[in-house]
Amino acid sequence: MKWSDLPEPVLLQRSFLFGIVGIVLGALSILNTTWRFVEAPMGPLNGVSLLLQFAGLGMAILVLRKRKLAKEYKEKSQMMILILSVALVFFILSL
Repeated sequence: MKWSDLPEPVLLQRSFLFGIVGIVLGALSILNTTWRFVEAPMGPLNGVSLLLQFAGLGMAILVLRKRKLAKEYKEKSQMMILILSVALVFFILSL
């Protein structure tokens, strides 16, 4: 089954989960580079964080591109795109 065939609530839920996990991993990476809790390279964690945020953004865009979309899902998708794009820009600039 293709991801574009899934119903809108499922795609929005997965988009939220991927986005929030990506944001949390990015925040952990920033905190660790600031306070040095663990002496480990943060490059791979940054990469996973950005990848998850891009995946969440892509799923939100998939929902928005569907035809005959209910207004509720359209608003949720637009809000998710806005939040994830701002978070993505923040984490890219903080690298």
